Amino acid sequence: MVDIRNSYVIAATSAVSLLGQPAVTAGWDKPSALTEFSVAGLAGHLAHQIVRVRDVLDSDGAGHEPIDLLEHYSRSPWVEAGLDHEINVGIRRGGEAAAADGPAALVERTRALLDTQIAALPAEPADRVVHVKASGWALTLDDFLLTRLVELVVHADDLAASVGVETPALPPEVIRPVVELLARLAVHRHGATAVIRALSRAERAPATISAF
Repeated sequence: MVDIRNSYVIAATSAVSLLGQPAVTAGWDKPSALTEFSVAGLAGHLAHQIVRVRDVLDSDGAGHEPIDLLEHYSRSPWVEAGLDHEINVGIRRGGEAAAADGPAALVERTRALLDTQIAALPAEPADRVVHVKASGWALTLDDFLLTRLVELVVHADDLAASVGVETPALPPEVIRPVVELLARLAVHRHGATAVIRALSRAERAPATISAF
């Protein structure tokens, strides 16, 4: 069984290391591989995933009933929002704001925050419920960390592609839960047949089985 807390720490540590690479600093003001994101904004968005964990650890989940992850993503309006939707515009602005004081400051701040989390996470109860203020509902802590794990893995690949470096290699205990969740979301969104065809029958595969 995968320890999601440990997987999160591994992925977050890798992401902070990527943020500190010279290629990221050199490309800071250039467009990224993601439409409408600069490298700086994408770096800020990647780092913000660790900020999100701080926020839920500081939340009080008492009295809130956690929902499951399929419902979480079904309720989340950003999943199917277009690039110009206010949600995605706000996400890009948030990334730029997080990166406004430059790459060195972003790395230093994010590394310090992660160090605090590395010390705190093992002491959190196994059944800890957190209130996700940005969404308005609650998840278990481990489910929330799995959502951040997906974001860290996906956006680390985006950032690496943006600055021409290799995507960070991550161990199976990080990749496996990400792939499993993305597959579940793709089946939920497109149906099992579409996903099976995409993975096994290219000639009958749908144009996309994107989970988001």
